[in-house]
Amino acid sequence: MAQRPVLALTTGEPAGIGPELALAAARDWQGLEADVVAIGDPAMLTERAALLGWPVEIETVDPGEPLPPRRDGHLPVWPVALKRPASPGRLDPANARYVLDTLDLAVEACRSQRASAMVTAPLHKGAIIDGGFAGFTGHTEYLRDACGVDEVVMMLATARTGHPLRVALATTHLPLSRVAEAITVDSLLRVTTILARELRERFGIASPRLLVCGLNPHAGEDGHLGREEVEVIEPALARLRAAGLDVVGPLPADTLFTPRHLDTADAVLAMYHDQGLPVLKYAGFGQAANITLGLGLVRTSVDHGTALDLAGTGRADAGSLRVALDVAVDMTRRAH
Repeated sequence: MAQRPVLALTTGEPAGIGPELALAAARDWQGLEADVVAIGDPAMLTERAALLGWPVEIETVDPGEPLPPRRDGHLPVWPVALKRPASPGRLDPANARYVLDTLDLAVEACRSQRASAMVTAPLHKGAIIDGGFAGFTGHTEYLRDACGVDEVVMMLATARTGHPLRVALATTHLPLSRVAEAITVDSLLRVTTILARELRERFGIASPRLLVCGLNPHAGEDGHLGREEVEVIEPALARLRAAGLDVVGPLPADTLFTPRHLDTADAVLAMYHDQGLPVLKYAGFGQAANITLGLGLVRTSVDHGTALDLAGTGRADAGSLRVALDVAVDMTRRAH
């Protein structure tokens, strides 16, 4: 590989803003300490650039060949062909397999060390499911299975300097009615161990301090508002402390996310998706990255969805993609 890390950037749902995020990034690579190769349909990317009136040159590159020298206004692409032509804002489930093929190529490139990390533009879960993949629940779970690992951790992190907010999830894309049964002592041990290990190895935090949310209001009020804290979360945290991890909790989520607590923490472990992520996105939406921990490779992503209403307008904000690219570079360098 080149001395600079090579980031494999999947272009996501072709009807969404993913393709133009890749094009926007290619307009100005200044300050990015990596080479980037997009994964997608070169003809679609060329058409999207023309629609936007952006002078970005698309160059098809064989995945086995060296990348051309990086320059502004130039986007090398590892080609994956659309199943049907794509129009901005109009989902076509026929392209579900295309989106998954881009992910498969990125995983294979990372595992064969042709890429240092993968960065993903947003996909549309509904379009994937409607395209014949009924069990699909999201990027995180698909990449877990593609990498052949049993457990991964979804974590979002803001880009603010000094003390970024990092929020990891004990459960990911589950209906709320299934969250409580999915939280077990064993699952919390696995998730928290991965979180602590990756903060050490990928983020350079020697002794990470983790704050853990309770599941119920007021962290269960000593069992009066739910027994999960008493019977599941507290026993898991006791075992983690005995193993030498610095974990605090379970804490009420409504007061955990305040400066008094966050200023002393390296990450927060929330029990479910909408317990932790609304706070993080309020604090840094568009300037945060989604990170999958435990894959055995570096994967980051944007903190938002496909924004079909903005697709093809050129008004999509590429800020989160740039954060995801920069975080991938930092994680890659620490991994080596």
